[in-house]
Parts: sequence; C-alpha cells; structure tokens
Amino acid sequence: MSARPVFVHCTDVSFAWPDGTPVLTDFRLAVGPGRTGLVGLNGSGKSTLLKLIAGELTPAEGTVRIAGEVGHLPQNLVLATGLKVDEVLGIDVARAALHAIESGDTSEAHFTAVGDDWDVEERAVAVLDQLGLGHVGLDRTIGELSGGESVLLRLAALLLARPDVLLLDEPTNNLDLRARRRLYEAVDAWSGVLLVVSHDRELLERVDQIADLRDGEVRWYGGAWSDYRAALAAEQEAAERMVRVAEADVQRQRRELGDAQMKLARRKRYAQKSYENKVVPKIVANSRRSSAEVSSGKHRALHTERLTEARSRLDAAVEAVRDDDEIRIELPRTTVHPGREVLLLQDLELPYGSRVAGGFELRGPERVALLGRNGAGKTTLLRTIAGELAPVAGEAAVRVPLRFLPQRLDILDDGLSVVENVARFAPGATPNEIRARLARFLFRGGRADRAAGTLSGGERFRAALAALLLAEPAPRLLLLDEPTNNLDLASVRSLTSALDAYAGALIVVSHDVPFLESLGITRWLRLDGELRPTTAAAVRAEELAEDRESEGVTGP
Repeated sequence: MSARPVFVHCTDVSFAWPDGTPVLTDFRLAVGPGRTGLVGLNGSGKSTLLKLIAGELTPAEGTVRIAGEVGHLPQNLVLATGLKVDEVLGIDVARAALHAIESGDTSEAHFTAVGDDWDVEERAVAVLDQLGLGHVGLDRTIGELSGGESVLLRLAALLLARPDVLLLDEPTNNLDLRARRRLYEAVDAWSGVLLVVSHDRELLERVDQIADLRDGEVRWYGGAWSDYRAALAAEQEAAERMVRVAEADVQRQRRELGDAQMKLARRKRYAQKSYENKVVPKIVANSRRSSAEVSSGKHRALHTERLTEARSRLDAAVEAVRDDDEIRIELPRTTVHPGREVLLLQDLELPYGSRVAGGFELRGPERVALLGRNGAGKTTLLRTIAGELAPVAGEAAVRVPLRFLPQRLDILDDGLSVVENVARFAPGATPNEIRARLARFLFRGGRADRAAGTLSGGERFRAALAALLLAEPAPRLLLLDEPTNNLDLASVRSLTSALDAYAGALIVVSHDVPFLESLGITRWLRLDGELRPTTAAAVRAEELAEDRESEGVTGP
C-alpha cells in the first residue's frame, strides 16, 4: 500500500440510467482511511456509487477523484468457468515465466514478466490459505469452484494486488459460516480505505463509521452498526415526537381560526342589527360594519397563515420519519394440502460427488432449510430438482408446479421491463392485472416500466420473486438459493412477509440462520456428502464453535 494520502472524493456527481432514470444528482462524498459501511434501501444507488468510484461507470456531471489504486469486488460476480485460478489472481503470466526460468529458459522476456515478484506463487498460496482456500490449487478452473469459493477467490486477487482503496459490494453473499469468518478477519486487518456495502450485521459491526445513503444524500454516523441503529432509533423517536407536536399545533391553529371567524361573524351581525334597529346612527353603524369587515379580513389572513405554517411544519416532521414500505401479498393459489406428495428423491447421485442415499420425501406445505459448506453441492441439488441438471444416477420426481429462484437471478430478461418480465411467466394475465399484482411488490407506476437491467440487486430480487410467485400455474414448490443476498435489512423483512403469505412447500438454501428461523422452518437438513437431518440448535452450536475457534478458544 502506498504511503501517500489516500481518499475518495465525489463532487457534484450526477448519474442516470440510459432510460433517463436518475440515480444520483449533485452528489457529494468524501471518504478517508478507515472502514466505512455504506447502507441504504435497495435502489438508493449504493452499487452504482461503488461502480462510479471504481471507474466502471462514468458520471454525467461532476468528478470522482481517488488518491491511490482501487480494487472492487462487485455484488454479482461473474467469472468465466474456463478461467484458471492463477488467471483470476492475475499471476498467470508471472507464474509461467517463473516456471520457465526454473526449467532453464533464461529469456529476457521471462525476467521482465517476473520483475521483482519472485515469491508470487508463495504469496498467492498464503493468501488463499488465509481465506480458507488452501485446498484450491492454482491450476484448477472456476467451473470446479462453488459460488462462495469464487467470491473468496476474487477477494484473494484483490488482497494480492494490495490496492489503496478497497470497495466491497455485499461480500458475504454465498459464503458459509467459516468463509465469513475468514472475510471478517481480512476486513479487520485492512489498513487503507475500505468502503463496504452489506446487509450482514456482523460485518457492519466491524466498521468505524456508517454512511447512510438516502434520497441521494449521505448522512454520517460514527461507530459500527449497533451505534448507527441506536442513533437512528433516537432520531426516529424525536421525529415521531415532532410529528405529534406538529399535529397538535395544526389542530390548535384550526380551532383558533374557527373561533376567530365565529367572533368576527358575531361582530358583523351585531353591527348589522344595530343599523337595522336604528340603535346607532347610520354613519356609526356603517363605520362599525366596515371596521368589522377589515378586522375580519386581517384576522382570517393571520390565522390562515398560521395554519399554513403549522401544516408545513407537520409535512416536514412527517418527512423526517422513515416509512419503508413492505411487501404485502396474498397467494391462496399456492396452497398445498397436508399429506400431498410434493417431491421424491430416490438414490440420487449429483455431479461433483454429493448424493441423497435411499429415499427422501417432501409432503404438504413443509418448509425445509438446506445447509452446508461452500462446495457441498446445495445449488447443484436445487438445480437437479428443478430439472436444470440431470442426475448422475437415481431420480428426482416433482409432483407439483415448481419454480426455482437461483443465486444470480438470471430468470429476468435485462432488456424487458418489470411488467414484461412478469408477463412472460403469466401470459394469461392482462397488463392491468399484472400492474395491480406488482404494486404489492412495491413496483408502482413508472417503477414497473423500468428495464430489469437498471434495477439494483434488491429490486432485481423483488422483481424475480414477483415473476415466480405470480406465475401461471402458481408454484406449489418454491426453491430459493441464498435469497437474502443483495437485500438490505428492510428488504429481508419484506421477503419474510412475502413468504409468510406463501402456502406451498419451500426449500431454502441460506447461511442466514436468523432469516431461516423467521420462516417457520419445519425441517433442517445438512448436505455434507449425504443429506442428513440437523436442528437449528445444532446450527447455532456450530456457529458458536466457529466463533471460539476463530478467537483461539479451546475447551467447553
């Protein structure tokens, strides 16, 4: 890492998608050394901001200045399956030259390729071992690795390159418990500028400050995630109190305006009656009536102005209170009756060595949590059940309509709008019916017309989930592969709400144990060469053991 000052500056940055949808307008940000957690609702522009800083996107206006080298781990990592590990690490040329020199080839080109990096292979193996990838050889291909291993491999490449500024976008996606611990250790050891987007609360507890991106602006909170939540709770309590005060003020101003109008009306009636009954001379009565009218106008204007100001204060107070919408849906057509056979696996052997010995049966609206370490074959099993992969041996028989939501959310066509994507899965539904259903997934008005390719990770997930749950025929078996990836915490609550309304059978692959517990899981299974039953308590015990091991604690 360089000794020169390191920072990231965004000045008056504006960026919009090709269809004109604005993401950031006159945006400003300054980040210096230390660990910063970037949080915000899905669609607020977090991933876009990281891409702008990394130079992968160009702002329409404004400037992005970085002092130092930048390394970026994107949210949706796609690596060609034919790439070798040393190519991903960026050491293939130097490594080949080194091997050539060691075999006796003294060509000048080889020495140029190696430079001063004579220990490149040893350093690469050390970084892989640091991230728990010591078993991954430099000559293996990406196609042999799991999604989590691929994420860690890309992180290893960044650590080897030693950039000054490290940008991590949802880095714990697809990582099992052990791999997350390795990532946490790498974050703890980072000494440059670190900007991390994540919904992982444990990771966010390791940052020095939180940057909350909302409505195109950043608000700063010192401390880690728990400090941010406490400060936010205090802010919201104060904001809600101000709403109550402002509402009371509006009511008071309304009463005072009404009272003033009643008094002035009585004065006018008294002046008119005095004139009609000739209690006072005509000139005096006219003067009183005129005075009452002028006074009435002034008082009405004064109280109306006060009421308008009170309403403005109320609007400002309401605006300060966060109101993050949640998905609200009903899915009665997904119902599976208890006892109905949903899925049968018989002596199933999967590619890459995993298997389900004997028989496995799923009946009724069961909710199954499928756990296992990276590379255990969880995604392979789901893809086999979904019919995307053929088993090596055995049978996977599905008895009900099924839908599969993969990790990469590639069921969406990026060139089509959200409405058009859903229409592909429900060709019998009218556009108005689709829009009405999408509104429940928070795609209202123009949001439903946005191209899928312009959606944030969380929005893309919501659109994909809508497409599957609104499909025809309605799915009675739903397979979800790491569904909380890319979701902020508000969106995780929305997902839980959506799945509460789902009445079919469910198989979920996830490393997020609190999320799984919120779903009302009826059966916990672990894939570890074979499919074995486990419990939530056993999973929690493993987490505790992992924590103690990472801290060097032994014994009970």
